[in-house]
Amino acid sequence: MCADMKLRSRWAMLKEIRRFLPFSAIGIMIIIIACLFANFFAPYDPFEIGLSAPFSPPSWAHISGTDDLGRDLFSRILYGGRITLLISLVATTIALIIGTAWGFAAGILKGWTDEFLMRTADAMMAIPAILFALVCISGLGASVLSLTVVAGILLAPSTARMARSAILVEMETDYVIAGIASGLSRWRLIWNEILPNIASQLLVQFSLNAAAAVMLEATLSFIGLGVQPPNASLGTLILQGYAKIWNSYWFVLFPGALVTITILLFNSLGEHVRLSMDSVKSSS
Repeated sequence: MCADMKLRSRWAMLKEIRRFLPFSAIGIMIIIIACLFANFFAPYDPFEIGLSAPFSPPSWAHISGTDDLGRDLFSRILYGGRITLLISLVATTIALIIGTAWGFAAGILKGWTDEFLMRTADAMMAIPAILFALVCISGLGASVLSLTVVAGILLAPSTARMARSAILVEMETDYVIAGIASGLSRWRLIWNEILPNIASQLLVQFSLNAAAAVMLEATLSFIGLGVQPPNASLGTLILQGYAKIWNSYWFVLFPGALVTITILLFNSLGEHVRLSMDSVKSSS
């Protein structure tokens, strides 16, 4: 009776988690679509100067107001969001590819290779991300490419540790042991069997890395080491708005709000997927 009640409570919790899961996914998709297709949704040219008076407050003509040059701030936020999201998603993909290969190599080869790869990951994670990025971008030069590559490398070690943990667990399961006993090569077994089984864990890590990448891009652009004028990312817009905050608080408020909402949605999606996975495992 107690076991049955516990099972019902677990499934109730799982349904509750899944009920909120679409909201995070839908919110992220709305932001991604609106920003990636900014040329369809932006009401004005983001570079057109003098559309209205500088620092105009939000109105029906300019729902987010205008900046110091009279440009429509909503249009600039959409185009800036596109740059931020492209940098973040490409960097996260780089981190996922490098980190998964890194973790799989450590988990499969083991021995001194595992020790070397994981101690390297620990050393990279011990260095403050902003400090590491500052040094790398200062040497490579501030550009979209350097920012994307550096962000991807910075996020790879945490992905590697997750991938290593996941593959070590899977290597001890019956289906993997049976596959090895039947003569399947380990690499084929990993590609056809293990990788699909840990795809949900990789999705969680991808979502959390995407949130971290958005934050990293905004931070580096805010200190002048990210996207350079005349282009502008969300971090660049926050920097420009911060310098004019006494003239127009909405100049920094709206791009800052979009950064915050995007990070929260990515983190929420990753957390909901993780809780859903944990509930399924505990119920099985």
